[in-house]
Amino acid sequence: MSDALLLQLEIDQLNARYAAALDERRFDEWPEFFLPDAKYTVQARENFDRKLPLALIALESQGMMKDRVYGITQTIYHGPYYTRHVVSPALVQGEEGGRIRAQAHYAVFRTRPGDASEVYNVGRYIDEIVRTPAGLKLASRTCVYDSEMVLNSLIYPI
Repeated sequence: MSDALLLQLEIDQLNARYAAALDERRFDEWPEFFLPDAKYTVQARENFDRKLPLALIALESQGMMKDRVYGITQTIYHGPYYTRHVVSPALVQGEEGGRIRAQAHYAVFRTRPGDASEVYNVGRYIDEIVRTPAGLKLASRTCVYDSEMVLNSLIYPI
């Protein structure tokens, strides 16, 4: 297998494990997909395209992600719902300075108990990925969502 295909497979597996952890509500595992000083941002397409900094979520470290998980699991009250992430194969854009640049499209569906599933959030992941002894880790993930409206509030990671 070529190095390019192997890298593609590794990134797709990273995204599959990431989605499974969130969909199976293993939120404590979510920060472990990132480097300790990683950035995680959820930003509207309009702001991203115009290079405006406003984002719904802007976390600047794995510690901030762990705080978010604590909030999700211990303090935030909300109506329960399940998510299902559908992630496209990644487009590997290159590697520079030990950082792999890749993008993938995502769609997140939300299902409330006893209700029909609905499209919750759709967009693309813009990633910087680093190879570590523990495997690939995200140095940065920017979730650029397409819709101008976010249903209800954004509680779980995208």
